[in-house]
Amino acid sequence: MSAAPVVDLESRRAPKPRALAQPILTRAGLVGRLRTMAGIGVRMMFHDWLKLAGTLFGVVFAVLLGNFQMGTFLALLGKNRMFVENAQVDVWVTPPGTRQFQTGNPLNDTHLNRARATKGVAWAEPLVLRTAQLALPNGGSEPVSLVGTRAPRFAGGPWNLLKGDDASLLVPNGVIFEDAEREKFGGLNLGSVRELSGHKVQVVGFTWGLLPFAPAYAFAEQETARAILKEPADKHTFIMVGVEPGADKAEVRARLQEAMGDTKVMTRDEYLSEILKYILTETQIGFSFGTSTFMGLLVGLITVALSMFSSVIDNMRQFGTLKAIGSKTFDLALLLFTQAIVYALVGSLIGLGAVAGMVQGMRNPQLTPVLMPEAFGITVVLMLGVCLAASLLALFRLYRLEPAMVFR
Repeated sequence: MSAAPVVDLESRRAPKPRALAQPILTRAGLVGRLRTMAGIGVRMMFHDWLKLAGTLFGVVFAVLLGNFQMGTFLALLGKNRMFVENAQVDVWVTPPGTRQFQTGNPLNDTHLNRARATKGVAWAEPLVLRTAQLALPNGGSEPVSLVGTRAPRFAGGPWNLLKGDDASLLVPNGVIFEDAEREKFGGLNLGSVRELSGHKVQVVGFTWGLLPFAPAYAFAEQETARAILKEPADKHTFIMVGVEPGADKAEVRARLQEAMGDTKVMTRDEYLSEILKYILTETQIGFSFGTSTFMGLLVGLITVALSMFSSVIDNMRQFGTLKAIGSKTFDLALLLFTQAIVYALVGSLIGLGAVAGMVQGMRNPQLTPVLMPEAFGITVVLMLGVCLAASLLALFRLYRLEPAMVFR
């Protein structure tokens, strides 16, 4: 009979020792930390809906006020510059001291002939601009800015025509008026006959939106305009110049200025810049709208900063817990910056959509705010800067946060 096997009881009772877990000696990569902290930041935003709505309101308000004020400023600037922008003229010969599109000491035929004889000039045409009085059927009168443009080139207008065309001005005593002022001018229609500064004229067309700060523009062929305004044939308000193809406009302008030292000669771009400079430095328009835009951005900054700072104070223990388990100040900065970016992007989209809707609803020939395509990108960049700056105020508070506070 075989012997029973020997059993090692000690080996059966004692479990095999397990390998100890190795400590984590490295931190997650930047992408992983960013993903984690961004997720926490977004969840914290949506945890308090009232605070989220209040912060977004501040951003939307800043976007609305800033863009609306800037759009109104651009609309007012456009009223001052509309003639120079639309006249299709390369170089302007104006009275000395001219800073806006307005009348001054008249030029004469000597200036006109010198302009035509200057090297690089393809054509030169005079322009007449004076205020005329339109008699109303029920008595009284209304002023118009009458522009006399010479056929067949018709340099200087009209433009934005709803009815009629340039050739309509060849109709005897024909005048093109502004459509937005038809009722104000006594119910004008095509073919209506009126008295303009005591001269019988016939309505041959209508423009749209030609409403500067001065009375609305009206257009007539130059001989008709001179008869209405009683303007001598050798006196001109401006001289408009077109340069030859390939010629340098600045060089032609310099030649014209040298030939006519008693005038002020400007290229189209220089004239537009001169008007802008005048508006910004000599009037209160630039200061007023610039201040309003700045206040809108400041309100957005304060609202977002207070909201984010309040959120940090309300969630101090949670931030302390994040620090206690190993989060650094940089990680908390990623969290706050994510919230700031979300506030800026969402608020900008809502605000820009509201501004676009308001501009479309207000569209009229009197004054429509101008919302440029560039405004969308500029607004987003500005609001990103505002919101990120606001998040830094909250980050300063977290920088001094002690992780041990969660154990108190």
